[in-house]
Amino acid sequence: MQFPESWLREFCNPPLSTQQLADALTMAGLEVEETAPAAPPFTGVVVGEIKVCEQHPNADRLRVCQVDVGTGSLLSIVCGAPNARVGIRVPVATVGALLPPGDDGKPFEIKLGKLRGVESQGMLCSASELKITEEASGLFELPVDAPIGTNLRDYMKLDDTLFTLKLTPNLGHCLSVFGVAREVSAITGAALKTASFPAVPAAHADKLAVKISAPDLCGRFSGRIVKGVNTQAKTPQWMVDRLARCGQRSVTALVDISNYVMFEYGRPSHIFDLDKIHGGLDVRWGKAGESLKLLNGNTITIDDKVGVIADNQAVESLAGIMGGDSTSVTDDTQNIYIEAAFWWPDAVAGRSRRFNFATDAGHRFERGVDPSQTVEHIERITQLVLDICGGQAGPMDDQQINLPVRKPVALRVARASKVIGMPVTAAQCLDAFKRLGLPAAEQGGVVTVTPPAYRFDISIEEDLIEEVVRMLGFDNLPTSLPIAPIAPQVRSETQRGRFAVRRALAGLGYQETINFSFVEERWETELAGNTNPIRLLNPIASQLSVMRSSLLGSLLQILKHNLDRKASRVRIFELGRVFKRDASVATSDSQVAGIAQPLRIAGLSFGAAAQRQWSVKDAAADFFDIKGDVESLLAPLQATFEAAEHPAMHPGRCASVLVDGKAIGVIGELHPRWKQGYELPLAPMLFELDLAAVMQRDMPVASSLSKFQDVERDIAVIVRESVSHAALMAAIHAAPCKGLLRDALLFDVYRPKDASVGMESSEKSVTVRLTLGSSEATLTDEQIEAAVAAVLKQLEGSVSARLRA
Repeated sequence: MQFPESWLREFCNPPLSTQQLADALTMAGLEVEETAPAAPPFTGVVVGEIKVCEQHPNADRLRVCQVDVGTGSLLSIVCGAPNARVGIRVPVATVGALLPPGDDGKPFEIKLGKLRGVESQGMLCSASELKITEEASGLFELPVDAPIGTNLRDYMKLDDTLFTLKLTPNLGHCLSVFGVAREVSAITGAALKTASFPAVPAAHADKLAVKISAPDLCGRFSGRIVKGVNTQAKTPQWMVDRLARCGQRSVTALVDISNYVMFEYGRPSHIFDLDKIHGGLDVRWGKAGESLKLLNGNTITIDDKVGVIADNQAVESLAGIMGGDSTSVTDDTQNIYIEAAFWWPDAVAGRSRRFNFATDAGHRFERGVDPSQTVEHIERITQLVLDICGGQAGPMDDQQINLPVRKPVALRVARASKVIGMPVTAAQCLDAFKRLGLPAAEQGGVVTVTPPAYRFDISIEEDLIEEVVRMLGFDNLPTSLPIAPIAPQVRSETQRGRFAVRRALAGLGYQETINFSFVEERWETELAGNTNPIRLLNPIASQLSVMRSSLLGSLLQILKHNLDRKASRVRIFELGRVFKRDASVATSDSQVAGIAQPLRIAGLSFGAAAQRQWSVKDAAADFFDIKGDVESLLAPLQATFEAAEHPAMHPGRCASVLVDGKAIGVIGELHPRWKQGYELPLAPMLFELDLAAVMQRDMPVASSLSKFQDVERDIAVIVRESVSHAALMAAIHAAPCKGLLRDALLFDVYRPKDASVGMESSEKSVTVRLTLGSSEATLTDEQIEAAVAAVLKQLEGSVSARLRA
């Protein structure tokens, strides 16, 4: 919310500087997000009147003006503005004036000069040249009663300061200048100017018939007819300036009056063209299939969840949010109907978001607007209409159907002391409530408060405790150290930390990403095979409607985002939680019943396996590249890989990752269907692992190095094509070698082109290097041969291998 400081001080003027006032508001919970000057600095600009305006002798588009600035003599000023004419009063920058800085950051000095041979003794200014507004169509025309020679900053109060407040949703009563002034009075003790609303006498007896068919939508509806208004009347400059400093541009006099009272007292209202209303008005819930063209030009379809104001023929307004185009006020309007109502917050909340727009009225009504002041605010609007647009007001029509009943709220003083963290007395609580204008009474250590009509945020004891501490001052709270015992969380030596895992992947060339935990439902179905995801009750976006059970969808989205920006190589990972249904999970400090939230780590590799360089040819990353990355991440744990299937992976290029025989994740190439669906030029390689398993580490055990040299022997065996590397290594390490086999390495695979070498087409030859050794003695030939023979026998029995001749 934005407003000028001068307007605030008209209601409450504490003896504080601008900065002190901003600090006081912030420390009371009304955060001042920004203070800014109403206009940038400039000097030497006064109010002047054009007395003579003649054509420039040497230029078609220039005029020579004789301007009175109150010095006793006229200034000759050359001007090219199209609206320069005799009789108007405009800002005049005299010789020596400094105008607001330009793009170079330096002020612009006005000097005596000549334009096309004619001397110019100053400059006539537009609003944009003074940076008061963005309007640059011509000279800034001032009211005809602007005193000539007066400093423009003094006349327009340009030394004012604009306050921008960042209000929390519970501070709906502060969404007006008067509401903020009420808080300033409570905080500082300065006097608050009481608002008065003298009744406007009725000049005729006409009323508009109004029916309230939905008491749960509208609790009070007030209105008045004003006849014979001049809708083409000009809004006074003081009102235009105040609206501009609230961030609201001037539209027409009637619209400006309605907006002005909204900013002044927080009461949104609406003005109808009376002659366009057919019959009377009916305040009701909408009906399915009804439509309404709004003032913003949008046409919306209404249902029974949206409140409306309708006449005998059609819907005319969206209740509490925006008026309709069909009854809008135009230049031809002569008779108007002013409406102010109390709309129940629950009946307005969220409705405008359904139609993808927001309004100041809806913002206020969904937080709660004082239901007791509808008549008074119409009186204020009526008086402004009569003063500016003229007309004759009719009698007030006020229907009170279903007003909120404010229940007393009790505050235990002892409880307040405990929550606030410092001793608080009943007298302090009563004083705080008195300053805030909250009726209160104390008995037996309990203070009972009846919230006023405008305080929708007070309903429980904690609300009152908040008000007390705001008035006491957060800066007066004692600073004390925590007295609870603090036990350091020491990580076991058998685990490594999350940052160590992150650093390991970063060392492998991956970059970390952070993504939302809520994702598109399509991702869950396609990439995780999850047909029953955990749905969000109130998603921040319609497409982000479910909680993720896999990290892969987020990584693919980031890959697509980078490919769209011409990235050729992408290596990314994410460490985060996934969410799965699990009936065994009970509610705790960190868990919700029925939902498991394990941590996962997932990675994606796309494009070249290595950065481009002269010594290595470009080659796309494949299954074995990312398998090596997973093995490096898990080291020194020894992982095994078994063929598997996964909804996101290629059917023949996917494996389950196992550690100690337990599956901890999956690895593979993206399924061709999703490669095509995401329009990817290449299929990326993916992995996803349980973080708990990745963090596990065996305690290192010290052992002495062998003093005896190891022996290497190479064996070449023929096996079926279907025999995997894992099966081959498992058979070798299962051989009874009496502890002599240190290592086995497959270093060659041979597939014959024909059967002339004694091999079938369904067979392959593999060569394995065996490393044998003992820590007790040098191996003898007999021990070596026995170990090799044991390996060959085990291979024959396990994978039907035979020694290659």
